Amino acid sequence: MQISSNMPNLQTHQNSSTVKTSFTEKISADEAKELRAQISQNAQDMMMKSVSIQTNVLDTKDDFAKNYEDFQSFLKGIGYEGKPIAELSQSEAAELVSEDGLFGITQTSERIANFVINGSNGDEDRMRAGREGMIQGFKEAEAMWGGELPEISQKTMAKAIEMVDMAMNDLGFSILNQEV
Repeated sequence: MQISSNMPNLQTHQNSSTVKTSFTEKISADEAKELRAQISQNAQDMMMKSVSIQTNVLDTKDDFAKNYEDFQSFLKGIGYEGKPIAELSQSEAAELVSEDGLFGITQTSERIANFVINGSNGDEDRMRAGREGMIQGFKEAEAMWGGELPEISQKTMAKAIEMVDMAMNDLGFSILNQEV
């Protein structure tokens, strides 16, 4: 019997028998012993690989490089494929935050609201938790900013909250907190 953690470079036994496909079939004591050994070895290999990756990352990248890499990954994840943000001209940056721009109020609020709406999968408690998370995140951003965020951020958050509230209403959920 063969199992794997799908980790590259893990050693597996080549003389294993085929995997039992029926849940009603019993495995022999030797097969059970072999499975336990494989699970133990795969867990150990996974742990060692994880620690190795973490160590290499910590040894080769400073916080700025890691944060920059994470930011570039985030930008790519939301569909930005333009040149690096730091290399944009003033007019190119203004276009990105314009009403129809990728980072404008409309598209940004839609991404935020859709994350909550789709993530809730129609569940009222999840939608309420997502809505509260949006508000809490906005408050934390203000605290980090050191006060009131720029107008574009405030309008974006207001529009995102409005979209979530409309989705809640459409699903028949009250937008008022019932616990108050």
